[in-house]
Amino acid sequence: MHGAEQRPTDAHPGQWVLIAPEAATDFPKTPDSEPLFTRLRNPSTGEATLCLFNSGAQQLFEVKSFQEEYHSWFIGQTVQQDGRLLFVTPMDPLFLILYYLIKADKEKGKFQPLDQVVLDSEFPCCSLLLKCTDVKQSIHHVTEEKEIGSQKFHKYSQEKTLKWLKKKVNQTVKALKSSNVTVGERVQSATFISGKQITDAEEDYVQYAHGLISEYIPEDLSKELSKYLELPELTSPAPEPQLKMPVQRHSKKK
Repeated sequence: MHGAEQRPTDAHPGQWVLIAPEAATDFPKTPDSEPLFTRLRNPSTGEATLCLFNSGAQQLFEVKSFQEEYHSWFIGQTVQQDGRLLFVTPMDPLFLILYYLIKADKEKGKFQPLDQVVLDSEFPCCSLLLKCTDVKQSIHHVTEEKEIGSQKFHKYSQEKTLKWLKKKVNQTVKALKSSNVTVGERVQSATFISGKQITDAEEDYVQYAHGLISEYIPEDLSKELSKYLELPELTSPAPEPQLKMPVQRHSKKK
C-alpha cells in the first residue's frame, strides 16, 4: 500500500523519498490529470501548507515532511543523502473549504455559490477542492443550502459544523482506542493539568482527539468545539525557567 518515488534529477540531495497510499500516485486516466503537488491555505493558521491532489483531483492528501540530520536512504543504486521523508495521508477537503466558508460568512454573511466562495488569489489551486469526490454530497454538513433553479447556494452554519466536528472527534477516539494508543499522560502534559491521576478515561480520549482535530480548524472554532464537547477549560502553562548557561549538545556524524 505504500510506495517510494523520487524526482528525476542527477543531484541526489534534490530527490524526494515519498511514502504514500497507492491512490495518491495512481497513473492518470488522461494526460492532463496527473497528480499535483501544490500549496494550499492551512485551515488552522491561514498560512501555506503542502498538499497533493491525486489524478483528476478526486482526492486530497496532506503532505508532511520529517527530516533527521544524519539519515540516508538507498534508492536504486544511489545513496540519497537528504534524510527527509514526505508522508502523504488522505485529508478531508471540507476542512480547507471550511476556512473559506467562515471567511465569506464574516465578510458578506449571505448565501453564495461555492465557486464564488472558494477563491484565493494567493492559492489559486484551492478551486480544485470542489472537484474532490463527495464534496458536493457532504457540503451540507457545514452549510445551510438554498436551491434556485438548477443552482445551489451555500452559507456557513456553525451549528451544523460543530455537529460534524463532533462526529470527527468520535471517529478519532474510536481509531485511537482500536490502535491501543494511550493518551492519559499526553493529555496531562499538553493541557498542563497537574495533580490529576493519569488514566485513559473517555474524557482523556475526547480531549486528545479534540487537539488533533484542532490542527485543521481556526482557533475560534476550536474553542467553540471544546465548549460543545463540554471539555474542561485548560489552565495556562507555567513559564519555563530561564537557563543560566546555554545547553550544549554534541553529536557525532556517522
